[in-house]
Amino acid sequence: MADDEIRGIYLRDVLRPLVATFATSLGQKTRMHSIVVRVRLKDGSEGSGECPTSFVMPNESAQAIRKAIDNERSALIGRSVSEYAHMAMDLRRKYPLQPMTVSGIETALWRAWLMACGKDEWRWFGGVSYRVETDITVPVTRDEAFIARWVGRAAKNGFRIFKIKVNGDKENDTWLIDRVAAILHHSGKEFILRLDGNQAFSVQGCLALCDHVKRKEYPVELFEQPLKKDDHRGLRELAKHSPLPVILDETVFSRHDMEAVISERLGHGVNIKVAKSGITESLAIIDLAKKNDLKLMAGCMIETMTGLSAGLYMAMGTGAFDHIDLDSVHYLRHKNRYGRMTIDGPLFRINEGTWNIEPSSGILSSSHETSA
Repeated sequence: MADDEIRGIYLRDVLRPLVATFATSLGQKTRMHSIVVRVRLKDGSEGSGECPTSFVMPNESAQAIRKAIDNERSALIGRSVSEYAHMAMDLRRKYPLQPMTVSGIETALWRAWLMACGKDEWRWFGGVSYRVETDITVPVTRDEAFIARWVGRAAKNGFRIFKIKVNGDKENDTWLIDRVAAILHHSGKEFILRLDGNQAFSVQGCLALCDHVKRKEYPVELFEQPLKKDDHRGLRELAKHSPLPVILDETVFSRHDMEAVISERLGHGVNIKVAKSGITESLAIIDLAKKNDLKLMAGCMIETMTGLSAGLYMAMGTGAFDHIDLDSVHYLRHKNRYGRMTIDGPLFRINEGTWNIEPSSGILSSSHETSA
């Protein structure tokens, strides 16, 4: 039996309260719930991945994630972890409605393989940069006191880039954007805004909001996923006429999706999330986007550092991303250091000299673990 044989697959529930209500056009939540997957090999090597839950993917409840992994455990145990990409491909075909489940499994397998091979995660991606700067998300709300606290505190802590969740309600959206801009203008610091529609807009509604921010001369650099993910006709029209770059999120989960974006000219860039596309599909999407001069955003779901760190290492290691949206840990009570990585406001840094190979992990609470 090879030393890289998979010997155990373990699951852990992670439930943690959010420090602020996370609200978008699709729903809201006050706590996060993920399933962390840990893979152990015959030689003792381990790797962890995270399967978050989200109202973006209602089929992927914690129960559904557990059921899928429990169903596949016996088929995975005994296989060589070096086949992680093939295993992920097979699972994506089998579970087309559970991409985050498969991505969490693949990340755990890949990290166990890295440890068994003595490979460093950041260097495996290319080792281009030691740091990235993230934006911070402003949720949909009409609570003026909350906005003043949330945005004011973030600006005080060094955040310069604010991604505002908008929901297609013109009155609410313009009020929220105006309020955030006013707070930031008052701070006296330079800032950048991003808009995220989470599929809530029509073409006309999106263009109207673009006109508003242009008239106000706000420093808005992009509009993320304004239309329904499968509204290809609308996205083609919007890509032609929008004064802001359109970055696609829910439209793209796989390289096949990315090929459609390119051939049909559906947008100006793509938000890549390890949580939704895993390792191999994310790298394929990066390659396709770069070859076709599309912008790249590194994004995340509401997840702990177990999952978020994969996106951070990908962003730093490849140096491929134009925009960084890796802020989920700021919706949780968190430490300022996780293994080799430190968090300083919007900055994530890899500490030079910490080249030990270890599975990534976050703080886990209210948890239980099961195995085969």
